[in-house]
Amino acid sequence: MKKIDFVIVNYNTAELLKKCVDNLADIWPNMEIIVIDNDSSDGSREICEEYSQKGKIRFIRSKNEGLASAHNKALNISKADYICYLGTDAFPTKDAIKKLFGFMEISDGAGILSPKLVLRDGSIDWDAHRGFPTPLAAMTHFLSLDKLFFKSELFNQYFQGWKNLSKPHEIDACISHFMFTKGKIYEDGIKWDEDYFVFGEDIDFCYRVKEKGYKIYYLPQIEVLHYKGASIGRKQSKKILGENKNIRRIPIETKVKMARASTEAMRLFYRKHYMDKYPMWITSVIFNVIRVLEFIRITKVYLSS
Repeated sequence: MKKIDFVIVNYNTAELLKKCVDNLADIWPNMEIIVIDNDSSDGSREICEEYSQKGKIRFIRSKNEGLASAHNKALNISKADYICYLGTDAFPTKDAIKKLFGFMEISDGAGILSPKLVLRDGSIDWDAHRGFPTPLAAMTHFLSLDKLFFKSELFNQYFQGWKNLSKPHEIDACISHFMFTKGKIYEDGIKWDEDYFVFGEDIDFCYRVKEKGYKIYYLPQIEVLHYKGASIGRKQSKKILGENKNIRRIPIETKVKMARASTEAMRLFYRKHYMDKYPMWITSVIFNVIRVLEFIRITKVYLSS
């Protein structure tokens, strides 16, 4: 039986971490759960140590050097045929893992699989069905043209809404909140780019996987529940864990840092992959738009705090 490693990066989501790990128990006959804790202060490390002593997980205690860095720490010790990345707020079933494995085994050239991520209200998490953020895709997205013309190949390159969502098909990218990958792609020298602290690392990873000639598939017949936002402490966590749970309040400094990181990821991706593909005037426009977007996002943080 081929081995699947489940890789979870945790940061201050103790209650969700327990639910996530418990959900993965016996989900696959030959498996290992690798948990990297990024210097949590909410009791997560104690939970990891307890679960590790019981043989439930393989625990890596880490400084908080970002999501990509944590993923690479797991890669350095994994010897599995397949690696499944997931956030503490993603809950696959045995049937979902069995079908993902089965598809990967018979697929010609697949490197990454994404199931249909379903939110708690039953709607689709479109971040699992992404196109690459070209200047046109980004412009139409931030002008909300993709919402107005969701089925348009021209105006919705960002979420690729024109594709047939009833059948398996190729996409450009998916998110690391749930990503099923073939071990062979790492033999080709593909690791996570640690220049990304948080945000953008998954899009960059997918971009380089496709550059190596692998395919990325979206499988709408396989559903995985995703408590989106819960793993970063948003207020809907109380609905997930119960009103009696003590959900951490995120300091305003952390929120500002995350806002900056989201736009810095855009700059980094563009510099790495698009700088040489577009004329300077387009590059100038892109960077100015990102600067304005960063100001808006940081202002929203202060106004909402």
